[in-house]
Amino acid sequence: MAFTQQHITALETAIASGTLSVRYGDRQVTYQSLSEMRRLLKQMRSEVAGAAGQRPRRRTMRLFQAGSGNV
Repeated sequence: MAFTQQHITALETAIASGTLSVRYGDRQVTYQSLSEMRRLLKQMRSEVAGAAGQRPRRRTMRLFQAGSGNV
């Protein structure tokens, strides 16, 4: 299934309202859990960004340790 921005918006709205059912046009889908919905949302965003020629955003975490390092 090719996802659209409307699919993403519908899923985000359902997550924000706390419901597990989402209507996509003439179809209604009921998910088993919030984590399943979040996983699908991530996949949808990735596919829509890929179709638009955008690279997915990456998170970078930098760590800093102060001190001499001797224990």
